[in-house]
Amino acid sequence: MINIDNEKILDVLKKQKEYFYEGETKDIDFRIRQLQKLKGAIQDNEKLIMEALYKDLHKPEFEAYATEIGYIYDSIGYFIKNLKKWAKVRRVKTPTVHFGSRSYIYAEPYGSVLIVGPFNYPFQLIVEPLIGAIAAGNCVVIKPSEYTTNVSKIVYKIIKENFHEKYIEVIEGGKEETSVLINSPFDYIFFTGSVAVGKIVAEAAAKNLVPVTLELGGKSPTIVHKDANIESASERIIWGKFMNVGQTCVAPDYLLVHKEIKDQLVFKLVEKIKIFYGNNPKTSKDYGRIVNEKHLSRIKALIDEDKVILGGDYDTEELYMAPTIINNVTWEDKVMEEEIFGPVLPVLEYEDLNEIINKINSRPKPLALYLFTESREVEKKVVENISYGGGCINDTMTHLASPFLPFGGVGTAGVGSYHGQRSFETFSHMKSVLKKSTRFNLKFIFPPYTKKKVAMLRRVMK
Repeated sequence: MINIDNEKILDVLKKQKEYFYEGETKDIDFRIRQLQKLKGAIQDNEKLIMEALYKDLHKPEFEAYATEIGYIYDSIGYFIKNLKKWAKVRRVKTPTVHFGSRSYIYAEPYGSVLIVGPFNYPFQLIVEPLIGAIAAGNCVVIKPSEYTTNVSKIVYKIIKENFHEKYIEVIEGGKEETSVLINSPFDYIFFTGSVAVGKIVAEAAAKNLVPVTLELGGKSPTIVHKDANIESASERIIWGKFMNVGQTCVAPDYLLVHKEIKDQLVFKLVEKIKIFYGNNPKTSKDYGRIVNEKHLSRIKALIDEDKVILGGDYDTEELYMAPTIINNVTWEDKVMEEEIFGPVLPVLEYEDLNEIINKINSRPKPLALYLFTESREVEKKVVENISYGGGCINDTMTHLASPFLPFGGVGTAGVGSYHGQRSFETFSHMKSVLKKSTRFNLKFIFPPYTKKKVAMLRRVMK
């Protein structure tokens, strides 16, 4: 770990850019070896990563492996398998007006990339963009979350023991260090976190004209229509909502349930919580904890105790908050003002689907949207008439786990996307090159421009 200031970060950037221009990171075989090395380092430290995740967030072993480690193993394997294909120079069509020319697209690394990670998935949301940055041929500076200190130390250990600082560097610290970093002349910034901090990052990057990807959040609705499979919907909603104690940017933030089935669904939601976590979730080995007291206090303040039908209890010392369901919520309730990012599930009722679509569209665009229905017509109406980052039909959150689906927000939910090939493209500048033959010359394009030349031009460009 280094104590960072403007002078030191400029020195880090200088070393990385010098190394970058040596050209080693541009070699495809080199990139693949680094991905293999990264996977091996994670495997060697897997137990320590799991322990750190438990210390910071009380993550159960299954969740920790599935969402933070196993996911990364799959991702690295997918990149290694496809990287040579993605990195090939791509020939594209050339317009007739450029007769005698050929057109190409080169995927070119940016240079030195900054990755700023969040606390909720503190390992995966650092390493997944790192995989894309390595695959694209960049040097990287990583800033882990200061809220998950144990994971931050493991990230530092893995990188320090396996990669030279001129290639990949980890800088730990808090807001001061983050501020110095985002105001530095990186070639690209990748940030995952809150909307409020995302705005600060975007403003800082704009001063240096640094391109950014912002993976933010928002209130992600879940619509349960009257024809939904209630048994299946209740299981998948509770699983998605209370994984990582609701500290997931794409967790179902609130439910919009059709009036005809609301009572049945609410009954099932309560039932599934008890099946998953027992009558006392505090003692469940499968239920995590809030990251710190500040966030616990913020979540507590959102709850209207008069509308709680399950949960609502908490333990500040243990950073515990029970899985909580709030019924008969209105759009004016406090819990509907901001992203919850915790284990509180508000339930709203609706009767007219069109009204709900209009209401969602009147609010900031959500990062995710989930719909439970057996109707193709309802599915088509919702997907085509609501703008959101991504989502699922009859499931929650699993769209994130596919390397074939780009993940990212729209509007205030984020800028840009990644995962799979999109990660490679995000961390690459697509450089356009047109190569023209010298065997002949189209003289009519050069001055002086006669009426005959204009006529020829009109025949070609129409």
